[in-house]
Amino acid sequence: MAIKEWPTMERPQEKLLTSGARALSDAELLAMFIRSGTKGRSAVDVGRDLLHEFGGLRQILSASEHDICKSHGLGPAKFALLQASLEIGRRFLDQTLRKQGPLSSPVQAADFLMHHLRDLKREVFAIIYLDTRHQVIDYEELFRGTINGATVHPREVIRSVLERNASAVILAHNHPSGVAEPSQSDATLTRKLRESLDLIDVSLLDHLVIGDGEYVSMSDRGLF
Repeated sequence: MAIKEWPTMERPQEKLLTSGARALSDAELLAMFIRSGTKGRSAVDVGRDLLHEFGGLRQILSASEHDICKSHGLGPAKFALLQASLEIGRRFLDQTLRKQGPLSSPVQAADFLMHHLRDLKREVFAIIYLDTRHQVIDYEELFRGTINGATVHPREVIRSVLERNASAVILAHNHPSGVAEPSQSDATLTRKLRESLDLIDVSLLDHLVIGDGEYVSMSDRGLF
């Protein structure tokens, strides 16, 4: 049965408008973006199928266009809508981070970085640029590598820091394996970058390694 034939208060859109988005199930939220179902199956049914196939919202939103479009009833346009919803969430987090005041702990930065880096299939090296009060100036994903690692050039890090007139930075990179444990090469690179940043009087506050639902603060570990 098509959603338009359901009782009014059972339809996802009406439920959202009446009770708020949190009242919707994962399948109903997906239906808001899928919009239409297939023959004999509503958009909510298609959403349930996706959740069963991929294992959850996170897995759906991090899946490739190829994998999403293999699912019956979906195509590039609906994949684009799902990706747009994900990007809206990321930009909301960006603005929240910039307005929340000085970053005072690794946890604050890690919460933000987890949303940006945890589901990436390749390693990415990112920087949070901070002013003298440790308020956020900018966030940038500066280097992208293969699944085995990213090549990070200190001169490019320094150039980006100077362009933003930053006084301090927090570095971060993800481990696509999901294990956040820093490697010896991570520690060596961090010490090298700290030495380069010291030359321009910029503080390296931390280097966070992002895994699947976990992170490691290299500062807390005393690795640089």
